[in-house]
Amino acid sequence: MLKIEAIFRPERVNAVSNALVEEGVTGFHYQNVTGQGRQAGIEVVTGRGGTTATRSAVSKTLLVTVVEDDKKDAVIEAIVSATRSGEIGDGKIFVSAVSDAIRVRTGESGDSAL
Repeated sequence: MLKIEAIFRPERVNAVSNALVEEGVTGFHYQNVTGQGRQAGIEVVTGRGGTTATRSAVSKTLLVTVVEDDKKDAVIEAIVSATRSGEIGDGKIFVSAVSDAIRVRTGESGDSAL
């Protein structure tokens, strides 16, 4: 099993959700997060005079799902296709191993708990 964590632009949530469901992934969580990447923030125009300021914290969405190993490539491609614009700030995807999962209600474990 693999945990896939994706950080991307908030306006792409629906596109990502739809893409995951199309791949058969219906269990995932997402939340609004704030942070900065390599670009160290964004420049924003403040006030009428066109003054600019650098905002180091940028709003993003963090999506987390756990999938069977054989779904990894399809899930990553679905997320990339739904989020890539080619611009700075498109996001990142992290993949890590999960040793076990337990469905609390039934006691199932492993892939069957997903």
